[in-house]
Amino acid sequence: MADDDFSDFEPSKEDRARQKAVPSSRLSRIGTFGKLVGGVAGGMAAEGARRLTSGERISTRDLILTPGNVQRLTDRLSHLRGAAMKMGQMISMDSGDFLPRELADILATLRDQANFMPARQLDKVLKEEWGNDWRKQFRWFNPRPIAAASIGQVHKAMTRDGQELAIKVQYPGVAQSIDSDVDNVMTLLKIAGFAPPELEIDKLLAAAKQQLHEEADYEREGEQMGHYREKLADTPGFVVPTLHEGLTRERILAMSFEGGVSIEKLDDETDERRDEVMTRLMTLVARELFDFGVMQTDPNFANYLFRPASGDIVVLDFGACREVDPDVSNGYRKMLQAGLTGDREKVIEATIEAGFMMPIVFERHPERVNRMVDIVIGEMREDKPFDFGDRAFVPLLRDEGMQIAQDKETWAFPPIETLFVQRKVSGTALLGARLKAQVNIRRITEDILATTEPLPAKAA
Repeated sequence: MADDDFSDFEPSKEDRARQKAVPSSRLSRIGTFGKLVGGVAGGMAAEGARRLTSGERISTRDLILTPGNVQRLTDRLSHLRGAAMKMGQMISMDSGDFLPRELADILATLRDQANFMPARQLDKVLKEEWGNDWRKQFRWFNPRPIAAASIGQVHKAMTRDGQELAIKVQYPGVAQSIDSDVDNVMTLLKIAGFAPPELEIDKLLAAAKQQLHEEADYEREGEQMGHYREKLADTPGFVVPTLHEGLTRERILAMSFEGGVSIEKLDDETDERRDEVMTRLMTLVARELFDFGVMQTDPNFANYLFRPASGDIVVLDFGACREVDPDVSNGYRKMLQAGLTGDREKVIEATIEAGFMMPIVFERHPERVNRMVDIVIGEMREDKPFDFGDRAFVPLLRDEGMQIAQDKETWAFPPIETLFVQRKVSGTALLGARLKAQVNIRRITEDILATTEPLPAKAA
């Protein structure tokens, strides 16, 4: 390979189709959003004309959610990567049971596939971070990424002393574009009706921007990865990569390469193996919430690998780690303790006290809230494996929740910190559903509550 670039790297036909330079300047990214808006507008006009001529009812939301427009949204977010694509992933992951099926299915592709940088753009980033002679540090560096995601792509390499590494390289311009990307995506969501104007979303946007800035700081992520290695050092069945400090930069994260297959390959394993792995993952979430005081809040399935031979789970991607607010942890503790005793009134009281539900919701819709709480209590008190694959109760909760949501007087965001925790809990449950695993949630809950103490309150 040439010393000054990847000029002799010949990508496959499939790779060439996925190689797209990341728009790195503010002007080019704004231009990409402009093309998206123009394409969506054109799609709306065409669909509106079609419906008018056929005498169908027309609504703005329906016009936007046509397959063509959703595909435009997906393609453009994938091209932009960064905060734009990350928010698309979050929408799909967090709202799979509530989004229209067309939108959920197409946005799900953002979790599974991403374009990657052309070799020339990759080489430019590596030179900026490691210097022009960066290749001297490696026996080999594979220019074809082994993974590509929203903020960066991962390459396999071997150092001169024989260490096999995974090198995560951040896309150029991503960190600088976070704030404007979040604002632009939120504008699209408002147009599509997913962010009603009645809601005050300034705090949510600020929190999203803060987390994405933290995820774009690879030196910070390396520190978090080290913390998790320490916390899980004595826990069999988990593997956390080792940081390579000498090669890590703000835009490059170097770590030991840890092999494994997609966690979703557990489909090929026995029921017992799936149940056992899912039990460990749910226990890890409980430990994060009640023991560690820190949680990796991104539940993307790609953050876990599985080793069939040993049964180990490889935990990846620590950019979304954040401290768990003691009030949130202790609020969950009170709710779970009340739920285990079957005390509906105390569950509702703890839910309101923790800020998970506004008092006005219960004041205006007590019967619906009672039914929802009864469903949850009934599920969690069963001293038997909970079947994640049987989601019959989800439509019941969704229907009650949707009816409450029709009342705009009850609209309010819960505390921001609860949203991050709930995202991890819900996302892990979605993985359980994907694997059709069965886990005794009651036993996990009772054990973690019995072996931990409430987290100390933050100093004023």
